[in-house]
Amino acid sequence: MPYWLMKSEPDEFSIQHLKEKGNARWDGVRNYQARNYLREMREGDRFFFYHSSCPEPGVAGIGEIIRAAYPDPAALDGQSPYFDAKASAEKNPWSAVDVRFVEAFDAVLPLALLKTAPALADLALVRKGSRLSVMPVSPDEWNAILALR
Repeated sequence: MPYWLMKSEPDEFSIQHLKEKGNARWDGVRNYQARNYLREMREGDRFFFYHSSCPEPGVAGIGEIIRAAYPDPAALDGQSPYFDAKASAEKNPWSAVDVRFVEAFDAVLPLALLKTAPALADLALVRKGSRLSVMPVSPDEWNAILALR
């Protein structure tokens, strides 16, 4: 089973928001590499929900993909901050997936902690210059992060 890490700013959409909703559309990804990773996701894949651009960035919980990638409707919505004037119903370059809540961690696993774990040295998240909002996580990395809880 492939594993992933997906980032969201908690003031916009947090693990608690997902817990309250149960499931949601993960949209607004506007980086081609991150979009390509969305397109690789399949139903049943698990992901770490990462809180970014906040006082304590880190892994906040776990979600699951419940619908594989499809054209991102936010790209066509003129009221959405993710609107893309070049996108159309016939040619929408952006993708979204549907996700469901699995688990919220008792405490966020801070980025500073993740950076100290030798098993995570190759994880894109902890490498300098990596800013992708969606990235793969190997099974060994997945287990290493779970062990930090």
